[in-house]
Amino acid sequence: MADLKDKDRERALMATGEELAGLVHHPSADVLLALLENPALDETQVCLLLERKDLPGEILEEIARRKALLKSYRVKKALAFHPRTARLVSLRLLRDLYLMDLVQVAILPGVSAELKRNAEEQLIARLPQLPLGQKITLARRGPARVAGALLAEGHAQVISVVLDNPYMTEAQVLKALSREKLPVSVIPAIIQHRKWSISYNIRLALIRHPAAPLATVLSYLPHLTVSDLRELASPGIVPESLRKYLQAEVQRRMRAGEKATSGSAPAGDPYGPKQD
Repeated sequence: MADLKDKDRERALMATGEELAGLVHHPSADVLLALLENPALDETQVCLLLERKDLPGEILEEIARRKALLKSYRVKKALAFHPRTARLVSLRLLRDLYLMDLVQVAILPGVSAELKRNAEEQLIARLPQLPLGQKITLARRGPARVAGALLAEGHAQVISVVLDNPYMTEAQVLKALSREKLPVSVIPAIIQHRKWSISYNIRLALIRHPAAPLATVLSYLPHLTVSDLRELASPGIVPESLRKYLQAEVQRRMRAGEKATSGSAPAGDPYGPKQD
């Protein structure tokens, strides 16, 4: 058996063509290490090797040490995406990945939470330098945190796209609305959006936002719970000019409750008047 392995190592050092391609699938780590010494080994065979999910960690480490191999973007990307690549190696390689490859890292299942977060942070850091076309592409396909950062930027051509992003979350929309200074086009876009405009929590956030139109805010009040109305009517939450409307709505509910009547939801609105 040892003699056979030695012969395979010798073959790995000198093989070319189909024989070399076949050795990429050899089970022995020693043979694979010898294969990395073969001058005929090219980018295609290395990438084929990196497609093996069972690749021993020592082979991945050896590839990561070889600067000549990492001059190939394909090799670098395959190594960064490999599930057995050492954490620090993957983190280092992420810095060199193209934009949409970073997006892939951030949204692929099975990628560690740390790598996903690092990819997202790199995408967010690149946003100020990206041309509009790439921002629109990211708005359409980027992960939730990136979508939220793009929403907060407020480019008119990006907002409608990013609000439809399938990875966008309520938490990211709320995060954008927590900023007092938002570009003027963000709030109307949220108010008019078919999904986010009917979210109860987003309606609450819009009521709190100083730039939300009064007419929109007043249209939401009948659909809030009395406890939320009272909280919003506390001093310092909303402008004094809005507090009187909130207090009036609380009083209206109280009177309605005393008469033992309950309101019904307007047709087409998922939020009916709620009583605590």
